[in-house]
Amino acid sequence: MSPTHWVLTLSCPDRPGIVHAVAGLLAEHGGNITESQQFGDPLSGLFFMRVQVASAATYDELAGALERLAAPFAMQWSLDVAGRPVRTLVLGSTAAHCLNDLAFRQRSENLPIDIVSVVSNHTVLEPLAAFYGIPFHHVPVTAATKAQAEARLLELVEELDVELVVLARYMQILSDDLCRRLAGRVINIHHSFLPSFKGARPYAQAHDRGVKLIGATAHYVTGDLDEGPIIEQDVERVDHTRAVEDLVALGQDVERRALARAVRWHAEHRVLLDGHRTIVFR
Repeated sequence: MSPTHWVLTLSCPDRPGIVHAVAGLLAEHGGNITESQQFGDPLSGLFFMRVQVASAATYDELAGALERLAAPFAMQWSLDVAGRPVRTLVLGSTAAHCLNDLAFRQRSENLPIDIVSVVSNHTVLEPLAAFYGIPFHHVPVTAATKAQAEARLLELVEELDVELVVLARYMQILSDDLCRRLAGRVINIHHSFLPSFKGARPYAQAHDRGVKLIGATAHYVTGDLDEGPIIEQDVERVDHTRAVEDLVALGQDVERRALARAVRWHAEHRVLLDGHRTIVFR
């Protein structure tokens, strides 16, 4: 049988012998390790590892062996086919730059996601979704209908077997309950002016204060607004010659880049949660 290329990620309390045990298990199943990264966090006392391995063993064979190995190490692990497109739902409002970038990268750059639907509280993005052949769902949100809208979102997540939700400039705050239901499965992107420049027209506020750096942060969503574990950040340097419109355009470009990297690393199983932080094996 030709080998399958697997990606294994794991975390457990740090102690001697973890790498030896994992490598031995994979060798016992005819595995050829093609990539391996590991990190022991002295702050949390946890050990993290990501391994890509080619093996003719089946998922059930490897999973059964990993279950037996996990118990003595108090190990949490995940095993998937390397490069398998992750079923992804994109939430947007009216800004198109992040959705367009993800859909384009999926089509042209082998970004390992499968965008199964676009959900929006407006209809502005429907033509863009249609251009890429992605189903579109209009789910309006008001203060009175927020609970129903989130219930519909969860229905779509279940119906479409969604593994990852991306907030591509979705201008709605998710409830604490929804954040808990989808913990570790929702990525958001926002400009990095927070908390200095909140509310409307942040780029105009930043321009008025003469900022010298504009940036973007991609992070996992939690109940703490814009404070979830950070996956990726990016910046652009600016000066006094830049108009507000220039800052907006540069900011959108930074947002696209940071979000695309975060989504790729998540889909490639390169991001592991370490409490309020992330370990990213690039």
